[in-house]
Amino acid sequence: MDFSIRAANVEDCKDIARMIVELAEYEKMTEHVKITQRDLEQDGFSKNPFFHGIVAEVPEQLRTKDGHTKIGYALYFYSYSSWAGRAVYMEDLYVMPEFRGKGIGKALMSKVAQLGLAAGCNQLNFTVLDWNQSSRDFYMSQGCSDITTSMGYHCMRCEGEALQHLAQP
Repeated sequence: MDFSIRAANVEDCKDIARMIVELAEYEKMTEHVKITQRDLEQDGFSKNPFFHGIVAEVPEQLRTKDGHTKIGYALYFYSYSSWAGRAVYMEDLYVMPEFRGKGIGKALMSKVAQLGLAAGCNQLNFTVLDWNQSSRDFYMSQGCSDITTSMGYHCMRCEGEALQHLAQP
């Protein structure tokens, strides 16, 4: 399959926002999507970006029936492990359904790993839904491990009113 992977730019935010909604639909969590194209533009392409992104593109002749040539993306950011040092966190990895199984997801994930290694990272971290067995199998086939099982970690979150309350002195 003819495709390319490149760094995302501000002009890609409309397509990234579209694919974020598609990913949320796949994960059955559309009600959680609050991000807008404008948020992506601000948060990813300002002087001090909160995230970085890469996109997968196909040539015009392979565009989708809706006319899209941007058919996948990954969002990532750098973090730090108090045990292992520099790390990269992959927030999203998504390929449109009709383009899955063609090496695009592997290429996106590989690029995030390359960028992390180039930045001196020792680990790539990400989450996957427990019911998404095909993705879990894919990640395991790439040499990833499920630390939920091996280390017993649970992913925790504090948001909304709870976050406001926690922030009170």
